[in-house]
Amino acid sequence: MAVQYKNAQVFNGHEFVKTDFTVEDGYFKNVGKNSNTDQSVDLTGRFVTPGLINAHTHMTIPADPFYWTSRPQNTVSKTVLAMQNLKEALSVGVTYVRDVGSTDNVDLTLMKLNLPDLPGIVGSGRALSMTGGHGSNKSGNPDDGTLEVDGVRQGARTVLKEGARNVKLMATGGVSSPGETPFDVQLSEEEMHAAVVEAHHKGFPTAAHAQGTEGIKNAVRAGIDSVEHAIFMDDEAVELMKEHGTFVVPTLVAPRAIYENPDHLPDFMVKKARQVAKAHLTSIRKIVKAGVPVAMGTDAGTPYNTFGHWVVNELKMYLDAGMTPEQVLNSAITVAAKLLRVDDYVGKVDNEFEANFVVLDKNPFDDFSAFEQAVAVYRKGRRVVNRLDVK
Repeated sequence: MAVQYKNAQVFNGHEFVKTDFTVEDGYFKNVGKNSNTDQSVDLTGRFVTPGLINAHTHMTIPADPFYWTSRPQNTVSKTVLAMQNLKEALSVGVTYVRDVGSTDNVDLTLMKLNLPDLPGIVGSGRALSMTGGHGSNKSGNPDDGTLEVDGVRQGARTVLKEGARNVKLMATGGVSSPGETPFDVQLSEEEMHAAVVEAHHKGFPTAAHAQGTEGIKNAVRAGIDSVEHAIFMDDEAVELMKEHGTFVVPTLVAPRAIYENPDHLPDFMVKKARQVAKAHLTSIRKIVKAGVPVAMGTDAGTPYNTFGHWVVNELKMYLDAGMTPEQVLNSAITVAAKLLRVDDYVGKVDNEFEANFVVLDKNPFDDFSAFEQAVAVYRKGRRVVNRLDVK
């Protein structure tokens, strides 16, 4: 059945413009035109954006540090958790996610199932790390990571064979793991380049967890498509990103969610989160000023970093980093879609694009909290969230 939506203020990538559109069989039709349909919905006074994209999530990790205390950990329980997290993402208008480190290939399985009541997924499977490196205890790899160029190449080929549409690599240490710092250089430029080649052969992007300056530069020189976090940037790193066309996924809220909830987390983690926060924002300001493309991502699943509320906080922090409201919204729509290589069918209210869209009661340019207030969310034309009186 075709449904026409009338009189909405629709975000066109630059501004909100009054536009009619029709949804049929899960896709946008007759955008900007009147059409004869069986049903119509009047959206006068309401605002419509394409569905948001969260480019950095961990769906099998609970934001609640005590989640596994009374639950068994296995593939079934992790799948249940992932589905709960993804439904929470929908509640703030996120209709697509990239998962950059899952266990038991839960993200890949859900991606293949393409369930209608969940966001679309670009899955990575397990992340590739050096032996004993960041995230290696969660990789699911019996070798506890990967070793040297041949090992990373084989690791990339394996996750791609399993169905990954993105390859995630660990270039540095991080905040949440004991015994390491964000400055620890882990996978080398040569190792990461081997994985980049394999992913690009298949037409898929790559992402690198890279927080310290040297690890960031290694990742960029290796040809990584997106640097995740980018906490400690210098001018050379910025210029390298501009030269290579590298995207940045900031995840500014990840350390904030930790240091704002210190009571039940290890002291080392809280201390590191506080130490990196100021440098992190300064680095993202450099990136924004230089015109490096920023794709919205939150690191959802890290401690207290839920899939809903913290998305809105991430958007607001981009304003603090010097982005305009238009740039902020595009970071979660057009820029993220381009990074994920889904921009030919996701990220616009346009003919033949997936009908993933959000109806808001207020203009998000005035306050991005609109995404967690009065909202209706549609995934391929199917209403999956309704906090408005919208049919």
